[in-house]
Amino acid sequence: MKTFDTLADLAACAGQEITVTDWHLVTQEAIDKFADATGDHQWIHVDPERAKAGPFGTTIAHGYLTLSLLSGFFDRSVQVRDARMVINYGSNRVRFMSPVPVNSRLRARIELLGATPIEGGMQLTWRSTVEREGCDKPVCVAESLTRYYL
Repeated sequence: MKTFDTLADLAACAGQEITVTDWHLVTQEAIDKFADATGDHQWIHVDPERAKAGPFGTTIAHGYLTLSLLSGFFDRSVQVRDARMVINYGSNRVRFMSPVPVNSRLRARIELLGATPIEGGMQLTWRSTVEREGCDKPVCVAESLTRYYL
């Protein structure tokens, strides 16, 4: 966990990599639960037998499941002591560059791109590069916005 005493301390790190998260295992159970939550039951995600004959030889995680992991990566990796609330404000750009086969381990490299004052706090722009263990190419690169309130 990378901890900052103040939001100003974090904002001063704009342009730097802030942290590399711990690894996270993507299980079939997580993929199935995501499919149930979203209604996306495409066979490539939820049918292991059929997926064996597919292009990846196994099921793969939904792209948006991979993107949704960013919330947990941030929650477990970056803390600002003087912030009373943090909200997801959206995304500017998201790309999925390679698949996430079931039982892959993922982590994120989190870089602070910028910090802009807003009423009651600050809006931060981040770039998260999600890596799959053993793969040279990122699985996802996302530019996202969070708002920290004091």
